[in-house]
Order: sequence, then C-alpha cells, then structure tokens
Amino acid sequence: MEKLYGLLGYPVGHSMSPSMHNKAFEDLKVAARYMAFEVEPQNLQNAVEAIRSLQLGGCNVTIPHKVEVMNYLDEIDEEALEIGAVNTIVREGNKLIGYNTDGRGYLQSLLEVLTGELSEKQVAIIGAGGAARAVVTALKNNHTKRIVVANRTIEKAEQLLNRLHSPVSLLEAQEIKTVESNLEQFDIVINTTSVGMSPQVEQTPICLDKLSNKSIVSDLIYNPIKTKFLTEAEAKGATILNGVGMFVNQGALSFEYWTKQSPNRKLMTKTVLQQLGGYYVNR
Repeated sequence: MEKLYGLLGYPVGHSMSPSMHNKAFEDLKVAARYMAFEVEPQNLQNAVEAIRSLQLGGCNVTIPHKVEVMNYLDEIDEEALEIGAVNTIVREGNKLIGYNTDGRGYLQSLLEVLTGELSEKQVAIIGAGGAARAVVTALKNNHTKRIVVANRTIEKAEQLLNRLHSPVSLLEAQEIKTVESNLEQFDIVINTTSVGMSPQVEQTPICLDKLSNKSIVSDLIYNPIKTKFLTEAEAKGATILNGVGMFVNQGALSFEYWTKQSPNRKLMTKTVLQQLGGYYVNR
C-alpha cells in the first residue's frame, strides 16, 4: 500500500512539488504518492488533523499557512521556532512534528557557487518576510561575517532582527536606498521578495548601478528562471543564482525527514526545469 504525502497551501494549483517528489519516490522505488491539497485558511486545523486520522507520512506547508500551522502541531524543531515558520510536517506515530528546511535548502544552493568562506562575506538581504527569516537564520547559524536586511519599511526589517539572538555587529537593518548606495561593499545580494516574479517580470527589487562584478546576486524566484534582476546582474559580470536550487534542496531535505533516504537531487532539478521550460547555468 502506498504511503501518502502532500502539500498544504492556498492556492496550490501551480505547485511543482508533486511532480518533483513523485519522480524521487519512483526513482528510489518508494511506495508513496505526493499530492497537493488546496486548504483554505479556515480549514487548516482540520487539514492538519487529517494527517493524523488518514495516517499520512507527512506534508509540506506553503503560503499562507507556514506560521499558523505551528499552532496545531505537537512539537516544533528549534530551527523552525527560530525562523517562526514550518514548511515540513513529519508524522511519528500519532505525533506531528514541524521543521523548516527553507533556510538550509537555500544555503546548500548558495554554497555551490560560493568561493571562500561565509565568515568572510558581507550579505545584503532584500525583503523582511518569511523567506528572509529562513535565509537570515541559515546564514547567521553558519557564521556569516555581516548580514544587512533591507526593506522598504525599515521597521519590518528591525522586527525580523529582533527575533534573532546574535551580536549587534553581525545583523543590521537598513533602508533599501542605503543598501543601493553602498552596494559595492556586499559580496552577496539576495532577493527574498516576490518582486520580478511572473507575471510582473519587468520589475526589480533594487537598483544594481553600484554592484561589484565580484558579487554573487541571488534571487529566490524561479519563475521566470532568470528574472530581470538576475539578467541585469549578469550583464554587470556578477555570478547569478536563481531559486531552483533552494526549491529542490528544501524539498529534498523534507524527503529525507519522511523516508530516511536521500533523493537524487539532479533528477529532482531536471524535473522542475522541464516544467519551467528552460535552463541556464549559474556563473
């Protein structure tokens, strides 16, 4: 009998998680099936209880449920508590445990293009939402030299940093204009906002006029595969990194929690890229 896994979100019709995970299950000959469940916010508690009553192996959680779902779980991992959100639920017997694999998934993709150590790098994070919290937590926990969170509303950036326990010298909140005017000092620039996502593909989150050609410019967006933000950064000679790696890696980490097996990440990446209809090589 196949074990069932799923995705809780609203909406979820666009999600590539089912095809990615089902390909990984097939590759490892795991008797399992992954489905997307469209769960309206008022039905979230019932959906979480269904994981127990229907004996699902676990679920991923996506927008808009990553924070609210924490209220309905039996146990929450320390990393997820620090981030303040859960993207992975594991059922162990009758107990539901929440994890967050987003930050570690992103970090794994970044390390593939990084030269040198994070302890030597200054990083600018654009945005102060849930994705930013996950990325900042992963970078902080891996001893990044300096992290600046830039948001159009600086108060929101300050709220994000106030959640985290770190030396003041490591974490800073700045307005976007301040980061733009000093962009050359950053080794890594990461967009965690939805600015530039399809269909608003002509928008960019910040101006890159002062970008160093030695920088890495990263966008968590993967549709389009190469945003205008990344196109402009590439034109300036920077190394670019899109959000496919983060998406695949966070999914692979969830897969490992559920099955105790490591999926073929290259196969998962290929599956996602086929759905997106294109590919480019990060420089």
